[in-house]
Amino acid sequence: MITVSHLESLIHKDKETGIGMSGSSKEALKLRLLQLKCHFTWKLLLKDTDPDELEERLYDQHKFLVSKYKYMVNNFLAYVMHLKGDYTKAILKLEKAEERIKENNPDGTDQNYLVTYGNYAWVYYYMKQYEDSQKYIDKVEQIYKELKGPQDVAQIYGEKGWSLLKFCGQYYEEAKQCFQKALELEPEDPEWLTGYATVVYRLEGFHGRKCAASDCKSLELLRNAVEKNPRDPVVKALLALKLQGLNSYEGKKYIEEALKQAPSYPYLLRYVAIFYRRAEMVDEALRVLKSAVALIPTSPFLHHQIGLCYKKKYFLCKKQIFGNRNTYNRRMHLAELEDLLKNALLYFEKTLKCKKTYVYAHVDLANMYGEARENLKAEETFKTVLSFPNLTDEEKQQIYYNYGNFKEYWMRSESEAIDYYKMSLQIIVPSQERNASEKALRKCYEKALTYDPDNEEYVSELCELRLII
Repeated sequence: MITVSHLESLIHKDKETGIGMSGSSKEALKLRLLQLKCHFTWKLLLKDTDPDELEERLYDQHKFLVSKYKYMVNNFLAYVMHLKGDYTKAILKLEKAEERIKENNPDGTDQNYLVTYGNYAWVYYYMKQYEDSQKYIDKVEQIYKELKGPQDVAQIYGEKGWSLLKFCGQYYEEAKQCFQKALELEPEDPEWLTGYATVVYRLEGFHGRKCAASDCKSLELLRNAVEKNPRDPVVKALLALKLQGLNSYEGKKYIEEALKQAPSYPYLLRYVAIFYRRAEMVDEALRVLKSAVALIPTSPFLHHQIGLCYKKKYFLCKKQIFGNRNTYNRRMHLAELEDLLKNALLYFEKTLKCKKTYVYAHVDLANMYGEARENLKAEETFKTVLSFPNLTDEEKQQIYYNYGNFKEYWMRSESEAIDYYKMSLQIIVPSQERNASEKALRKCYEKALTYDPDNEEYVSELCELRLII
């Protein structure tokens, strides 16, 4: 292990000779940096995120967040600035983090500085200010000395958990493990209880998964988090959504409480809107979302949610038209239907202007292009999203099913539809799309057999389908 004193001697030796840091000294410094526990050693990979979109999300959270843990957002922003190669801004963010920690801990050095100082050390290393880098390594060592040696620190696990949770969905499982470790060290800490409940809730609903009441672990975790952290309106909204998903009317109480606490907090309002939309209160959802988007006009999530509301209203209106025999009312509804379709398209397009890699917004936009009979635009949108690197199995499954549906109903190409339904079904991830692909394939093959009952290929495919199921 390279000690700080040994590293100092190497740096001072280089300084005395009047040359830049030697290769051996730089390597020694790098080894010390790799032992730090901070954003730079947590393997938050650039390929898994859009740094511009992540930066915007973090700025929005920082602007509206009321918490003593606001310094964590600044620490994370410093790392995002590193991803973008802007080290001057990274240092400014770390200075802000340090100020926040001092405000909350006026008595002096404590564990909350460990991640901040680790980030400082890495940023200065990338800026080739090696002496400053070593100085912050020294600060980290001093804190550990006060703690009586290197040990597990709840604040580090908790901050890592929140960072992984905010980075992207592929990191949720690791975030869950971090919050578990933080809670082993500080079992009653409200922030770690909230983080753990949040990540378990997200994993249970990841990519549209459904969680049976008997398998639902997040419900009690969310209740406990609300009890320990009653001033957090967001965790109340998550509890409301979980209760709603389990068909409990109790959720409405928590949504109302959360709204009273933070009526102008966009991060909360998006969950309130989801609750209203699922409760068929679509106009209420739209009202809430438009209030939120006025505060954060470039939020892809909010624009997508508004698009989903117009999409829902569109299909409800379409159902009314086909179920209504009154010619006058039908004409009136057709005009309304056209407006709803335009609005859905408008907001899905706005979503993709804010975030070009938003997979589910591409799928929704392509589907609504189909409804608008803009088949070329729909094809282009499906092809664009399929070309994205690093698509998850769940994302591929949803794209394949929807593309198959588009091929079957709008392009009248059952053979192409079958190919995409098959690709969706072959991804062994339980989901609504997989079930729908299985039903669609069964229907396609059985329909084909009515026209050509002696076709051995169709019989074979149907048998193979039954075996897969």
